[in-house]
Amino acid sequence: MSVVSRRDKIRKDEGRRDKYSVLLPTYNERENLPLIVWLLVKYFGESGYNYEIIIIDDGSPDGTLEVAQQLRKIYGSDKILRPREKKLGLGTAYIHGMQHASGNFIIIMDADLSHHPKFIPEFIKKEGNFDIVSGTRYIYTIGEVPISFVDRVYGESKLGGNEIVSFLKGLLTLFATT
Repeated sequence: MSVVSRRDKIRKDEGRRDKYSVLLPTYNERENLPLIVWLLVKYFGESGYNYEIIIIDDGSPDGTLEVAQQLRKIYGSDKILRPREKKLGLGTAYIHGMQHASGNFIIIMDADLSHHPKFIPEFIKKEGNFDIVSGTRYIYTIGEVPISFVDRVYGESKLGGNEIVSFLKGLLTLFATT
């Protein structure tokens, strides 16, 4: 689970209350989805934070989309459903969710219950001046080196689509396992 700040992009009115967009990519999560959404509503409700849940279904054949539509009726329209016609992958699901998020902070988590929502308030407290807060079962000290991507200066990537997806999968695996 990670919290990513979109402070510069979204917050134009400093008096505006922070909003947290939870991205839940799904593929064959029919059984887990009601529980994870209930837990998110429970912990956000207890904490008083403003939030939305964005369920990005990747064309699940098991009925996940129908369950998500039922949950939207139960919990309301701030639980946004962003279905996709076919399985396009986890990395693009996160990108799709970020494009539709209205919060100035994004929480990325799995719908398979491997990330428990009870830790979200701790993430939010840690957020402070950080742009990214990541959960780990290990304790590390991480230093950052600012870099620029030369290929982005000219508006084109020198990497192919498969290389970008592989890189994003590796990055997500790194965050999920460290």
